[in-house]
Amino acid sequence: MADDMATSFGAQAGDYEVGRPEYPFDAVAWMLERMPSDSRRIADVGAGTGKLTRVLAAAPEAEVVAIDPDPQMLATLRGAVPGVPTFTGTAESLPLPPASLDAVVLGQAWHWVEPIAGSREVGRVVRSGGVLGLIWNIRDDRIDWVRRLTEIMHGSNAEIMLADGGPEVAAPFGELEERSWEWVRPITRDHLHRMASSRSYVITASDTEKARIRREMDELFDEIGLDDDGTVDLPYVTRAFRAVRD
Repeated sequence: MADDMATSFGAQAGDYEVGRPEYPFDAVAWMLERMPSDSRRIADVGAGTGKLTRVLAAAPEAEVVAIDPDPQMLATLRGAVPGVPTFTGTAESLPLPPASLDAVVLGQAWHWVEPIAGSREVGRVVRSGGVLGLIWNIRDDRIDWVRRLTEIMHGSNAEIMLADGGPEVAAPFGELEERSWEWVRPITRDHLHRMASSRSYVITASDTEKARIRREMDELFDEIGLDDDGTVDLPYVTRAFRAVRD
């Protein structure tokens, strides 16, 4: 089931693009601060529809490529971030030559990666002194209605991993550094449903379970007064990590 969940997102690429949030620029910039200054060759691995890719591509002089195992996700990315080269691959098997990059970043993706094999393969394509950056947007469950929303949708593998102590990386990368950013995203009822529909648990759930999730979400939205025309501030905590290659 874990493999099915990891490769399920293409079936809901449109909902993923609409329902998932962007990444704060400051968090992405922090991930890359320790990247070698003489070049900006970056791969976004597990790029999905390009939520992180578009922030990277906006950086001055950045040379960005996007890699994902799902062709449907990459097709959506090419529409959202035209001009960025795309390749099919995973963190454990990258279609790139040795020491060809200054950084590899993964947004909402490292929890699907086997950390020893992934670190080794990323280390193969990143030159010495290069950076591995990992980032997640996590809803802030300290807020009551947000915690209840998570309970309805079912906690994700990423949320479980971060609650259990965070990601692991291995040689040839050094110790992980971490920072976090708190922010809010105004979001509509429809986009909240589309965000839920883009989650791996919901994509792979039975029709009965999908109907249960939608019904209970609507009951929650009615309770907090979110109608079809309004928005609510959905609080997020963005957690970013970085490690430097030996």
